[in-house]
Amino acid sequence: MPINLDTKKQIVAEVSSELSNTLCALVAKYDGLTVGDMTNLRIQARAKGVYVRVVRNTLARRAVLGTDFECLNEALTGPLVLMLSQEEPGAAARIVRDFSKKNDVLQVRAMALDGQLLGPEKLSSIASLPNKEESIVQFMAVSKAPVVQFVRTFAEPVSQLVRVLSAIADSKKAV
Repeated sequence: MPINLDTKKQIVAEVSSELSNTLCALVAKYDGLTVGDMTNLRIQARAKGVYVRVVRNTLARRAVLGTDFECLNEALTGPLVLMLSQEEPGAAARIVRDFSKKNDVLQVRAMALDGQLLGPEKLSSIASLPNKEESIVQFMAVSKAPVVQFVRTFAEPVSQLVRVLSAIADSKKAV
C-alpha cells in the first residue's frame, strides 16, 4: 500500500526520535510470524520498555542516518522488525531470546550497541547484560567487600587473643 510523503516523513521523524533515546537496537526477521505471535511480542516488549516497529527499510535507513545506529544500514534488507531498548540495553535481546524458545521463526539479523554492529551470535551475551537493579546490587556487593574484609582483618587479632585466653582457661580447669 503506497504511503504519501508526509506520512513517510512522520515515520522517519518518529523512529529518529525513538533512536535518540535508545541504548541498544535490534533488527529481526519476522517472516512467518502470525498476527497473534506479533501481538504477543509487542505486549512483552511494551512491558519491558522496548519500542517495536515494522518500518520499511528505506525509511529505517533514513531514520538511522546520523545516529549511533547507522551501522545497521547494511542489515536493513527484507521484512524486518525494529526493536529499540530504551530503559536497559539487554531488554530487547532478552525478549527475542525468550520468544525464540517458543517460536523459532523470529531470527535476529543484527544488533547495535554503542555504535558497534553486532551479529546474531551475540544475542545471548547482550541478553545476559544485567538490568539497572541487578547492576546496583552487583556494584554494592563489590564496593562492600573491601570494607567487610577490613573489618574481619582488624578484628582477627582480638579474636585470636580471646581464643588463646579461652584455651589457657580450659587447660587450667582441666588440671
